[in-house]
This record gives sequence, structure tokens and C-alpha cells, in this order.
Amino acid sequence: MLSTSTNKALALIAICVALAATAAAAEAPKPAASERAIASANRPPGSLGAPATFEGPGGRGALRSWTLRRDPSNRGVSRGWQRGGFGGTPVNVPNVLDAHAFKGAAGVRNYEGSVAWYRTSFLAPAAGLYALHFQSANYRASVWLDGRPMGSHRGSYLPFELRSRLAAGAHTLVVRIDWRDPARQAREGFHRTWFNWGGLNGEVDVRQIGASELLAPTVRTTLSSDTPDAARASVRLSVEIRNHGPARTIAPEGTIVHGSQTIPVKFPGVELAPEQAATVATSVDIPNPALWSPASPSLYQLTLAVGGESSYAARIGLRQLSWNGDRVYLNGARLKLHGATIQEDALGHGDALTAADQSRIVTELEAIGANAARAQHPLNPALLERLDAAGILVWQGIGPVEGAGNWYSTTPRLLGEAEQQARTPAQAAGLHPSIFAWNLVDEVAGNGHNSAEVQYVRTIARWLHAHDPTRLVAVDVWGDHPPSRAGALYADVDAVAETDYTGWYDDPRASLAQQKAQMRARLATMRRTFTGKVLLISEFGAESNSLNASGSPGSYAYQSRLLAAHIEVYRAEPHLSGMLIWVLRDYPLNPRFKGGSVHFVLPRVRLIEGINQKGLFSYGGKPKPAVGMLSRMFKSPAPG
Repeated sequence: MLSTSTNKALALIAICVALAATAAAAEAPKPAASERAIASANRPPGSLGAPATFEGPGGRGALRSWTLRRDPSNRGVSRGWQRGGFGGTPVNVPNVLDAHAFKGAAGVRNYEGSVAWYRTSFLAPAAGLYALHFQSANYRASVWLDGRPMGSHRGSYLPFELRSRLAAGAHTLVVRIDWRDPARQAREGFHRTWFNWGGLNGEVDVRQIGASELLAPTVRTTLSSDTPDAARASVRLSVEIRNHGPARTIAPEGTIVHGSQTIPVKFPGVELAPEQAATVATSVDIPNPALWSPASPSLYQLTLAVGGESSYAARIGLRQLSWNGDRVYLNGARLKLHGATIQEDALGHGDALTAADQSRIVTELEAIGANAARAQHPLNPALLERLDAAGILVWQGIGPVEGAGNWYSTTPRLLGEAEQQARTPAQAAGLHPSIFAWNLVDEVAGNGHNSAEVQYVRTIARWLHAHDPTRLVAVDVWGDHPPSRAGALYADVDAVAETDYTGWYDDPRASLAQQKAQMRARLATMRRTFTGKVLLISEFGAESNSLNASGSPGSYAYQSRLLAAHIEVYRAEPHLSGMLIWVLRDYPLNPRFKGGSVHFVLPRVRLIEGINQKGLFSYGGKPKPAVGMLSRMFKSPAPG
């Protein structure tokens, strides 16, 4: 039971939200009747903040203010904390614990993980069915609502949703997070590629479910001519309808808007029984479309609704991706990609990024002249929206992320979970125009670790080709262990990327001319092995800091020189479609990390323990000298 003062505070927040909405409405033009129906379906429950993402079902409200209680001895359940009766520290969610402890003994304890509890309250304005949407929780989440178990989830960077019927009034939500034992997490298919931050690291939204729902819309664009100045775009839309009311015919409608151009959208009606769902589709023609591309990232607002009972909104880009042999095209123009891998990690916040943290990542990509970025884990949708708006294409990793050459998902249960780990983000992020490729495995060795990995890649590749034929399906190869001949694992993929650490792990003492010759030889082998595939280099680079003598491996000057050599070789290769530096920003990896195998070839190189320093920016965001060089090279016209 909440105290009277708490109820008054919640009521005051609800009044403030309502007043803000009223003020905004007073300044806006008077909407049409259909728009008013959509707006009514978009009202969130009381006492909630605006969600961080524009895309999503109407009526969402973000649960930002929580109480955090640490539980290192794991006694919370026995003490009844699931009922919400615990004190703690006020925090905002997204949140991770100990975001500053990533070095030394404190860093080791933090990396190994612990248990923590989060508690918040919200007001349900009316009795009915409510959905709680979690963007991410690391690693195991158990959820209680008003002291009753609601559900659980395992795995980071994967959205999940729980539902319950609620009475009108105040409700208490409790979440227990357990991120102990990162080695076990890896065995369960959640190998981490950076520090094992623990907590409720994604936004939590709540919304009331109306008499219907609109979910999982898709958009496919076909241009009237395969040129950047196509006179017409045919847009195929689909959406899932769920009927929570009586048996009836439901026909969603909406608009696609850009500037003064408004295109009405009408779906055919579908007859649905109570609690039945169906997917409907329609097509619209858009004359003189403002196409999305890195040079001009135009976005349209898509809004769909069923009367005043449900809605869905998103910002979409009209663009056509195609490929032929080893070449990929965007709106008919050859696509040549250059950029860096990004890690969702910010000093003092870990992977619970703020809006400012996300904007800074985009700004850093723009500073090096990037038109593309790579991510090994599914990116936060709010960051994806920023990349959409900036015109930065994304090579998006989905599914398990293993250590190089490994594959743990070998049992039927783990294999099924691996496949779901790939499907979930692909379905959740399908509207983002910035995503141009779904990457299924990271640093596969040879023709796969085992038959289970081959089965996973082939199953998901075929599913993606059916579900989302507008994007490349890709795999990432460990460049030191490529196959001599491509096997079955590669049969159904469209694109292959390889890592190339020539000059760092491989031959750092060789002359620049020798290193360039080795890079060219690797590209030639890659072309022969993967004939007919779109080809990229997914990782290259070197660690750098001020501890090493200028010009020697590990120095800033050496990093700049090596990156320039790689870029020069890659730009001269007509069959290569992209190059992605590892990595945009330094980041904590593991408190025990000392640079890895580089010490076998560079025993005297000096590196900072616990930090991967291959970044173009320091962990605190300071640009290294390579940034200026990259900006000049990436922004200059490509040869040929």
C-alpha cells in the first residue's frame, strides 16, 4: 500500500503531464478528426514520462524514477522484497550499478556481477489490460507487480513485454536483476564484447491495451526507376492487428507525411473473433519521394490507427537497397561504406546511455566522416533513431556474440534460443532505414565451429530472406582463420566481412610496404573464396595511448599511419564495398584484459589494463590524432 504522500506526488506528476500536453496542444494546429482519434489512442497512463523513442504503439509512458537496492548476498527473495517493502537509493532508469568501477579489484568484483532490486510505482487511470515493455535488462530479470510474479527474461539488448490486468489506481512494480557469472552467460549464448555492466539498462514503458492493438508494422519501398531521382515510390505496408473486443471487422488507416506531402493509408478490413490476430497489407504510391540516403536522410512520419482505440507511429525512410554480385546499391547508386564499430558505453553510465551519450556517439561518427557504423549487439532503438536522422548506415549484429571461433549454442534448447535471439531484434528494428545488413555471427572461423552453428546461420538467413528481403544477410569471418573454400554456412548469406589486423596482431614490425602487400593478398584470397558475395572489412586498427614512444606500435602516430595504410589499400579495391574501423571509442573490456595476443609480437608495448584502446576517441570522448586524418580521407572523393 502506498502512503498518502506518495499518492499525492503521483497525482501531481499526472497533473503536470496533463498540463504540459494541454499547453502543447494549444500551440499546435487543430487536427483533423482522424488525427484526433490517433491522438486519443496515444495518451499514456498517468504519472509517466515521454518515452525516449518516437516509434512504438500509442499510449506508452516511461517509468523513469526508481528505488535501487543492492543485494550482493542474494537474500532479497527470502526477505520478501518482491512485495516492494525495501528501501534504497533513488535512480533513473536506464541504470547500471557501479558505472565507474571497471579497474583493479573493484572492477573485478563489478565484472563478476551481483544481484540488485529495482522498485517503482505508477497510476493506472482505468481498469484494464496493461503491457510493461522492457527494452533491456542485464542479465536475468524477474518481475513482480503488486507482489505477484509477472514473468522473467534472460539476456541483454533484447526487448521483452509482460502483461497483466490491473485495477484503476496505484501499482508497485519490482524487478530483480542477476548478472552474476559472465562465463555462464557466455555458455548460454550471451558472450559479452565489453564490460559486464549489470542493471536495468534499458527503458521500461507501460501502456494500457485498448479494444485493439497495432503491432510490428513493416515497410518495403520499390522505386519506379533504379536511380536516386526516381519519380515515384511504391510503398508496401503491413501491420498486425489484435482484436481484444467483440467479433468484428477492423480496418486500420493512417498517413505517411513529409513536409507538405500527406499520403493517406487504408488497409482492407479483416474480420476477427475476440482475441484473434491477423496481418493485413496495403500499398500506396508516393510521387516525387524524398529518398533516404547518407547524403540526404529524409524521414517520413508514419501513423496508423484503429479509431480512437489503438495506434502506432514511427519515422521511416523510403529507400531501396539492392545488390548484384559483389556490389551493393542504395537507390540505384553504388554504395561504398566507411566508418567504425560502436560500443554502447559511456564513461560514468556504462551501457545505460543517456540521450546526450547517444548524440555524442553520432557526433563522433560524423567527426570522422563516417557514413556507416557496425554494432555487434542490437542497438538501443533511441540510438537507431538518431542514426536514421544522421544518415549513418548500420551493419547490425543479431544473435549470439561468441568469442572468436567459438559457438556455445549446441543443444536443441540453446539453438532454439539462439534463433530467437536473432529474430527478436530483427522484428523490433525492422522500420529503421539506417540498418542495411543483419549480421548473424561474429568472427566465425573456417566453415563454422560445428554443425549447430551452420544450422543456425542457414535457418536464420532463410527466415530473414522471407521476412525482410530489403536487407543483406551477412556473417563476419575471423580474418586469421578464413575458410580455404566456402562451405554450407555461407550458402544463404549475401555479404561476408573479414577482420584484418595486419600491422597490429599480425606483422607489426614489418615495413609499411610489406604490410600493404599483406593486406592486398588477403583481399585477393577473400575475393576468390567468396565470389559473388558483397565484401567488407569489419575490423582493422591498433591500440594507441601516450605511454609508447611516438611512431612506435601503441602510439597515436602509429595508429594514424596504420589506419591510413589500410584505408588506402581498401579504397583501391573495386570489389570491396566497405571498411569499418575497430573501434570508435576506447571502452572497458575486462579488468584483467592486458591487450591480448599482441604481447607475443610486441612484448614491450605499454597498454592500460582493463581498457581496449583501439578507439579513435578516448573513453572520456577526447579525439585522438587519427580523427583528423580519417575525416580528411573519408570525406575526400574515392578513387575511380
